[in-house]
Amino acid sequence: MAKKPNTAMLMHPVVRDELFRDDHLDAMARVCRLVSLDAFRDFDGLAPHLAQLEVLITSWGSPRIDQQFIDAAPRLRLIAHLAGSVKGFIDDVVWRKGVQVVNAVAANAVPVAEYTIAAILFANKKVFQLNQYYTEYKENRAPWTREAPDAGNYAKTIGIIGASHVGRIVIEHISNFDFKILLYDPYITPLDARHLGAIKVGLTELLSQSDVISLHAPLLQNTKHMLGARELALMQDGSTLINTSRGAIIDQTALEIELAKGRIFAILDTTDPDELPASSPLFSMPNVFLTPHIAGSLGAETQRLTDYIVAELERFNQGLGLKHLVRREHLAQLG
Repeated sequence: MAKKPNTAMLMHPVVRDELFRDDHLDAMARVCRLVSLDAFRDFDGLAPHLAQLEVLITSWGSPRIDQQFIDAAPRLRLIAHLAGSVKGFIDDVVWRKGVQVVNAVAANAVPVAEYTIAAILFANKKVFQLNQYYTEYKENRAPWTREAPDAGNYAKTIGIIGASHVGRIVIEHISNFDFKILLYDPYITPLDARHLGAIKVGLTELLSQSDVISLHAPLLQNTKHMLGARELALMQDGSTLINTSRGAIIDQTALEIELAKGRIFAILDTTDPDELPASSPLFSMPNVFLTPHIAGSLGAETQRLTDYIVAELERFNQGLGLKHLVRREHLAQLG
């Protein structure tokens, strides 16, 4: 086995305690030489180790990795980010210096996809609406044809916006159901979409033909407010919009206006702003189901993030190819 690289954890101590089990630390000790079992919260505590540092494990609460840090850590070869996007805190100098970067986006995509799949199935089954009727009237009005016309998942059309990690997992799993799957993503070809199990279409076609629409695009300059008043008006009466991506991809004002008409439904795990003000009309709309940004890794699911990163450290130590590299040329397309 190769020499163990000098390794440090840079993150909020609370995050370190939540993400690392004892067996994770034991596995890391077999392939890394941890300079401390505790996480460093800032560069001051880490400073004595920077000259010899080869691997840096970051997560939520990590300070920015910039030119000054890279200059102070000339032996750094790998940054393993135990969370999702790295765009907010890793400067381009890291890639220019040849430092490899990996993250746990693929791990975090799994629970988001699971949430989405459940939301799609419940939306088509009209579970949220029928729950309201049943709790209000306290009687079984089967077959519920008047209250929930066209309920059910058979032969429904699902529109996926964005063939991201999450979008691809969702498509893979819902391909096992009796769905027609439409995909809007300008970065993939029709053949790519077919291999995924979907049909590539334009955004207008997807919005106007789908029974359920699920957002999985990154928030970029050209995707902010991608769904505005015009786009939302294209949705079919009775259709459902799911957002587990970024709230600002939808024009919040336009969304509230369209939902107030009562003709479409929404399942929203993300909004703009992320924490809605108490006065938001979305809280009281019967056609809106809100959750407080919980689709991503939560509770036991956070352990998957650590499992992925520990496995990457093991591959790095053995000189094997890394599975979850963040490539510089892809940064412009990442959220």
